[in-house]
Amino acid sequence: MIIGIPKEIKTLENRVAATPGAVESLVRRGHTVLVEAGAGLGSGCTDEEYAAAGAKLVDVDAAWAADMVYKVKEPIASEYKYLRSDLLLFTYLHLAADKPQTDALLAGGTTGIAYETVQLPNGALPLLTPMSEVAGRMATQEGAKYLEKPMGGRGVLLGGVPGVPPAQVVVLGGGVVGINAAKMAMGLGARVTLLDINHGRLQYIDDVFGGRITTITSTEPNVREWVKKADLVIGAVLIPGAKAPHLVTRDMLSTMKEGAVIVDVAVDQGGCVETIKPTTHDKPTYVVDGVVHYGVANMPGAVPRTSTFALCNQTLPYAIALADKGLDALRADRSLALGLNTYKGKLTCPAVGAAFNMDAITPEAALA
Repeated sequence: MIIGIPKEIKTLENRVAATPGAVESLVRRGHTVLVEAGAGLGSGCTDEEYAAAGAKLVDVDAAWAADMVYKVKEPIASEYKYLRSDLLLFTYLHLAADKPQTDALLAGGTTGIAYETVQLPNGALPLLTPMSEVAGRMATQEGAKYLEKPMGGRGVLLGGVPGVPPAQVVVLGGGVVGINAAKMAMGLGARVTLLDINHGRLQYIDDVFGGRITTITSTEPNVREWVKKADLVIGAVLIPGAKAPHLVTRDMLSTMKEGAVIVDVAVDQGGCVETIKPTTHDKPTYVVDGVVHYGVANMPGAVPRTSTFALCNQTLPYAIALADKGLDALRADRSLALGLNTYKGKLTCPAVGAAFNMDAITPEAALA
């Protein structure tokens, strides 16, 4: 198979889909790998390293002309022209919050396989997990930074000092993002409260952290009570493939502290805060009702060296399977099949269909 790896072009997105080592693995299996010149520079991977691994260095058009395009982030408007019926696109898609992209993939007849909906039998999301780990840890770092007064925050040190209490951090969601955010916040000395709807998950978190994190069942009254107390709120809610529910509503902002900070990691799925909107690394925040909102939709792109290697570790086995077997890889692996979001002009992710009130079929039905 001919595999294209284009340069990511979202604002300040420095990750790349495959490391030189991953390219070498694909080439050794007989595949041709086309890497857009300069694609890996932001992650510290040089053109010379890719060439030594067996890649052919090409321009953007040639990279997108491949049989399979292996990316990090979803195509943006300027890339829609490359979408076509004989293209297999393997990347993050996050369609439930992006109707224009959904329409473009369907119009192009593209086979779109989304990292974020590949799901193991136990419910784990193996291709989302590494970036959720990065984003969760970064959420606390970024929240701590924007709590500083020069950044528009309350002027509160996350961990406090002797004689002065630490910040109150409220984490909404106890999944991979939430537990990593809580771990970082606790490590910095903050008081941490985590809310989740799953009692079993709360029990697990209580055990793991030895009771050092307060766990609360997520209900609307509890969310309302705890965001009022928060210096930093971290949104970490995920429903695989679906639009995130709005747990923090607009009217709750007026009850929050002036200069409090919200970091909504769920923004690429629409966000769990009603007032959140996607931002970029060069303009990461805005203020609503005195509350600082951080909505960067590609947070791990700020630490591309770590993120690229962590992501590629997980995506490469699936990329190899797709390159070796094509769509038969999906038929042989139901977990990978769940990643199929669009196929031959049909929407194949029911959660996305529900988000847009569009007809959708299951991946199994599409591949039958």
